[in-house]
Amino acid sequence: MELPHIPTLWGAADRERVALITPDHREITVGALQDAANLIARRLRALGCQPGDAVAFLARNDVAVYELALATMQIGLYLVPINWHLTAPEVGHILKDSGARVLVCSPHFADVCRQGPELRFCTGPAEGFRDFSELRTSSGLEGPVEPAPDRQAGGIMNYTSGTTGHPKGVRRPLPGCAPEPIAAAYAMFLLMFGMRPGGGSGGGVQLVGSPLYHTAVLYFSTSALHLGHRLVLMDRWTPEGCLERIARYGVTASHMVPTQFSRMLALPDRERYDISSLRNMVHSAAPCPMPVKRAMLEWWGPVIYEYYAATEGGGTMVGPEEWLERPGTVGRPWQGADIAICDDDGRRVPAGEVGTVYIQMQQGFEYHRDREKTERAHNTEGYFTVGDAGYLDEGGYLFLCDRKADMIISGGVNIYPAEIEAALIAHPAVLDVAVFGIPDDDWGEQVKAVIETGEGVSPGDALADDILAQTRTRLAGFKCPRTIDFVERLPRDENGKLAKRRLRDPYWAGRERQI
Repeated sequence: MELPHIPTLWGAADRERVALITPDHREITVGALQDAANLIARRLRALGCQPGDAVAFLARNDVAVYELALATMQIGLYLVPINWHLTAPEVGHILKDSGARVLVCSPHFADVCRQGPELRFCTGPAEGFRDFSELRTSSGLEGPVEPAPDRQAGGIMNYTSGTTGHPKGVRRPLPGCAPEPIAAAYAMFLLMFGMRPGGGSGGGVQLVGSPLYHTAVLYFSTSALHLGHRLVLMDRWTPEGCLERIARYGVTASHMVPTQFSRMLALPDRERYDISSLRNMVHSAAPCPMPVKRAMLEWWGPVIYEYYAATEGGGTMVGPEEWLERPGTVGRPWQGADIAICDDDGRRVPAGEVGTVYIQMQQGFEYHRDREKTERAHNTEGYFTVGDAGYLDEGGYLFLCDRKADMIISGGVNIYPAEIEAALIAHPAVLDVAVFGIPDDDWGEQVKAVIETGEGVSPGDALADDILAQTRTRLAGFKCPRTIDFVERLPRDENGKLAKRRLRDPYWAGRERQI
C-alpha cells in the first residue's frame, strides 16, 4: 500500500490544533508544544549538552515530559526515563550510570533525586532545584520559535534490570540523520496496529494512562503525536477514569497491560460507559489470560491488538481476528523483525518444539557499559533473547510457554529476583532466600519470598514484618515480597544451585500459562 506522508509534530502547520489534554483537562496546542520544545532544545544546547549526552526525567504524566522528549529527540540527546517508584539509591545509580547531564523531575520526586547532576530542574517548587520554566526561556525570541540549528535525531535509553540486580541502559546508536525521518518511521509503525494519520474523527485520540517511564508508553504516545493524534493524559490510572475519558474525548487508541483489562472488567457498571469510539487498543508487557482477552473482545469488539517485545526491541504482533483463530498466540514477526526458537546449544528447533525465543531486528542495541551482558544476550546470528521460552506453530505464530529466566512480571512491570534476594539476605535473621513469582489474578504475578532462617531464630509473622520493613528501606515498594514463607532448608543441588522450580511449580499447577 502507499504510505502516507508524515509531517511530524515539528513540521505540523496546524498550530492551533489541540495536540494534548493534560490530566486536569487543560488543552495544549500544537504550536505551544512546538515552541516549548524548540526553546528547551536551544536552552539545553546553551547549557553545554552535546550529541550523545543524556538527559533524565523522573516525572508523572505531564506535558513537560513531551516538551522535553520533543526537544532532546531533535538535538541528538538520549532521553532517560526513570521509574518513579524507585528509591533514592536506585535513582542515583541510573543517573550516575547514564552520565545524565540534566535531570528534570516532578516535585513529588525531588527527595529521591538529590544525587542527580548539578543541572537539576523541577516542574514545581523544590529546594535545591531550578525551575523547569528556565528551560523555556525565550532569550528574546518572539512569535513561533524556530528549531535549534544543526538538528539531528536523538534516542531514548530505557533502563531494564538484569539478573545481577543492577539496572542496565538499553542504548542504540544514534542514526546520524535529521530527526524527521526517524520520527516518521516510528509514527508509521503505528499503522501496523490499524491506526491512521490525523487527529479528530479522521485520525486518532490516544489515551495515555500508564506511566511514561514505560518504554512502550513513551514510544507509542510520542509516535502518536507525530502521526497527528491527540493525546489524553491520565496522572493516575483508574478503571473509572479510563472509561470516563474514553467516553468524553472519543478515545480511539491506547496502550495497556492486562491488569488494566481485569480492573475494568470487574466494574459492576462498566456497560454504562460509551466505548463506541475505540478502534486500536494495544496491549503487551505481560501475558494476558485467555479468559480476560476473550471477555475484552466480547465487550469492546475486534479492536484489541497484542504484541510481544522487550525494552531491547521486538517483535511480533497479532490482530483480534488472528488471535481468535489462534487463541494464546502473541503473533507473527512484524516487518523488519524475525523470531528464532533455539535449543540450549543454539540450534534452531522445528515448528511446535519449545525452546528459547530469540529476536532479530533491524536496529541493534547494547547494554550501556556492559559488553559482556550484551554479548551474552546475542547468539551467533545476531539475534537476542531475554530468556523467554516458546514455540512457533506451522504458520509462524509465536506462543510463549514459560520464562527460562526468573523475571517476574507484575502489572506489566519487570521485577528481577536477584536484586530482591540481595536485599533480603542483608537481614541478620536470613540465612538463605529464594524469590519468585506466583499467580495473582489481578496483577498477573506477585512477588513471593521463601526464607531459611539462621540457627536459633524463631520464624513467624513478627519476623516476616521486620524483614519486610528493612527491605522497604532498600527497594521500591513494588519489588518487595507480598508474602514470606519460612522453611527449614531451601532445596539446592549438589553443586549448590538453588532448585527454585521445586518451590515455584506448586503455585502454578493447573495454570494455562506459566509465565
